[in-house]
Amino acid sequence: MRVFLAVVLAAATAMAAPAQDGKGQLAQANAALQAGQADKALALLAQSGAAPAEAHNLKCRVLYTLEQWDRAADECEQAVKLDPQNSEYHMWLGRALGEKASRASFLSAYSLGKRVRGEFEEAARLNPRNAEALADLGEFYHDAPSVVGGGLDKAESVAAQLAKFDQVRAHELRGRIAEARKDYATAEQQFKQAIGASPQPAFEWMTLASFYRRRERWTDMESALRSGENAAQHDKKSGVALYNGASVLRACHRDPELAAKLLEQYLAGPRLTEEAPAFVAHTRLAVLKAQLGDPAAASRERAAALALAHDYKPAQELKH
Repeated sequence: MRVFLAVVLAAATAMAAPAQDGKGQLAQANAALQAGQADKALALLAQSGAAPAEAHNLKCRVLYTLEQWDRAADECEQAVKLDPQNSEYHMWLGRALGEKASRASFLSAYSLGKRVRGEFEEAARLNPRNAEALADLGEFYHDAPSVVGGGLDKAESVAAQLAKFDQVRAHELRGRIAEARKDYATAEQQFKQAIGASPQPAFEWMTLASFYRRRERWTDMESALRSGENAAQHDKKSGVALYNGASVLRACHRDPELAAKLLEQYLAGPRLTEEAPAFVAHTRLAVLKAQLGDPAAASRERAAALALAHDYKPAQELKH
């Protein structure tokens, strides 16, 4: 009897092991994604025995960071087909399709744009408190032409929904709506209110800095950037704000030294994230180092990027 029980227990353990291993590998793959280790994440996913929908969604997100939009959309579509009631999966499919649409021909962009809207609307319908999905939907309505379902009135409706449980995102969306209407005073006020509503406002300071960049208010932009940098020092979860601040400076080709400093602080911090992939940060830092006359540092940063994501084309294409 003991022998029989031992055999049964061993068989049960063997049957349970792949599922446990799959979940563990999925968690490891997600950790690698957050750390910007795209190659490692993809390798782990290739070995994973985790639930297919989760694995497809995670692979979509890795490919999204690598800017491989077609492949990312294909993976996210598989996740949605396998689990059509998951709000997050629809949100990520909408994001991947949106990137495809922004690079497509006019006719393709029209068709893709309608699909993007549908995915974001479905994500919001499935989970009306999914703040990220609602923010994406509001941004779509803000950016897209009416022919594919965009409209500022629709964006305002989303902002009102967000205001019920996420004041920060609601203010930011209302700021963008006001800016689109050329009501710059209201836009600035809304972006400042987002700062006031946030307990850790580093990210929101960078959003205000981006607004000042678009208005070419350089002194105000630099002041907001410094405030965002200072806020990030007091909240280690806000590392992505440093990355965003560097993006603001890159967009206007100003102060490459500060932009490099912000990226270095982000990469040295404890909170890397898929929102700001480490290999992208290294690639951008390589460009800045070259501009600052330090080719050796530029080469090191390029190598660091490719060590994390050997297939990342912007890093591959840098001179070395």
